[in-house]
Amino acid sequence: MTRLKEISLQTPGRLSFIEITSQVEAAVRESGVQEGSIIVFVPHTTAAVTINENADPDVIHDLKGILQQLVPWVGPYKHGEGNSAAHMMASLVGSSETVIIHKGRLLLGTWQGLYLTEFDGPRSRKVILRIQED
Repeated sequence: MTRLKEISLQTPGRLSFIEITSQVEAAVRESGVQEGSIIVFVPHTTAAVTINENADPDVIHDLKGILQQLVPWVGPYKHGEGNSAAHMMASLVGSSETVIIHKGRLLLGTWQGLYLTEFDGPRSRKVILRIQED
């Protein structure tokens, strides 16, 4: 059986990493699925989703810094909306993650968390969850 759930949230700024692990865990609990997987998908071209460390906030700080070095906000971009860097960053990070569900829980590592990454905020964003039972 497959279940879909949508999480809506407001991002706080232009470049933000918002941890969504607890919302995704709650969706898994509500689904009742004990064994399976979940796809966490962001249907936006200037946002993404990633798994990374959720214990030390310096990791997120460093990720933001590296992304801004790799993709400067101002560049020789042709896209007319002025948010080309956001599109590039979103492509680098990716629009989805898949996580195994085991014994009703996300099978994440000890220090791992799920993040919605915002590159063109503040905005209202959606995260789509597809919960699949084995």
